[in-house]
Amino acid sequence: MAELKIFYRDKDKQDKIKVGRSVNILSSLDKKDIIWIDLLDVSDKTEGVLEDFLKIDIQDDEEMEEIEMSSRYIQTDDSIVANSNFLRDNFETEPVNFILKNSILVTTRDVELASFNETVKKMLMNTRNFPTGYHVLVSLMETRVEKDADMIEDTTDLITKLSGEINATDQVDEEVLIQIKDLQEKVTIIRQNIMDKQRVISNFLKCDFFPTELQPRLTMIIKDINSLFEYTRFDFDRLDYLQDTFLGLVNIEQNKIIKIFTVVNVVFLPPTLIASMYGMNFEFMPELAWKMGYPFAIGLMVVFTVAILLIFKLKKWL
Repeated sequence: MAELKIFYRDKDKQDKIKVGRSVNILSSLDKKDIIWIDLLDVSDKTEGVLEDFLKIDIQDDEEMEEIEMSSRYIQTDDSIVANSNFLRDNFETEPVNFILKNSILVTTRDVELASFNETVKKMLMNTRNFPTGYHVLVSLMETRVEKDADMIEDTTDLITKLSGEINATDQVDEEVLIQIKDLQEKVTIIRQNIMDKQRVISNFLKCDFFPTELQPRLTMIIKDINSLFEYTRFDFDRLDYLQDTFLGLVNIEQNKIIKIFTVVNVVFLPPTLIASMYGMNFEFMPELAWKMGYPFAIGLMVVFTVAILLIFKLKKWL
């Protein structure tokens, strides 16, 4: 659902932030009072009005999804344009465009994101901590990294649960391997996502006109991201171990099957050999005329079969 939010300071009470939901309000606002304009799947017409009002160029979906780093961060003398992917609960990524100019933050996205809703709550509860768009941007990044940490924690819990299931049974289930692959994919997506944040925030730290008071917070976000990298590496190691364990169980199961076939082949080898001997079409075979020849051959087969089974039992191969 399309939605426009314009966060601005009240002229009478500067410590109070109001929210406008139409571009018509822009004509009555001083640009210095505008803090943040959030565009959620708005029309091209609305974007055009904002571009004329703020003298900016809002990127389209294709530009927002550009992979090249040179296109994901652009800095001019008085503005910053950055693109970053935000993860949704279903592990799909949503590109978000950030434009900072004259301390006004403009964000463009196509879907609802929990990080934005959390930041709005923080902003309206403690307005003094959000004097400019720079502060909103940093808060958005902090909230997003916190969400990434929660997703990593949830994924780690799933890995721990899966590990317990594998250790609790000797049965081989293909579903386990599918779960391992799914978790590996999720950890990879999270890692790529936080790497994207790291690059964007590193560029903010290099920006000459980014408020110095926010530098420590940006540095702390980088430290948090580095910690998350360690967690993802730990999860990858655990998943590799689980995969090796699962494949080991598969090999054991296959060896058991091969062992059964081997035992069957060895047990029936002597009877097969005896039957083959007496099945030869030679003219003179003394046992063929012997009255006890048939019982003798059967008995010989049974004796050899029992003997082999006893040997296997003594060797503990059965």
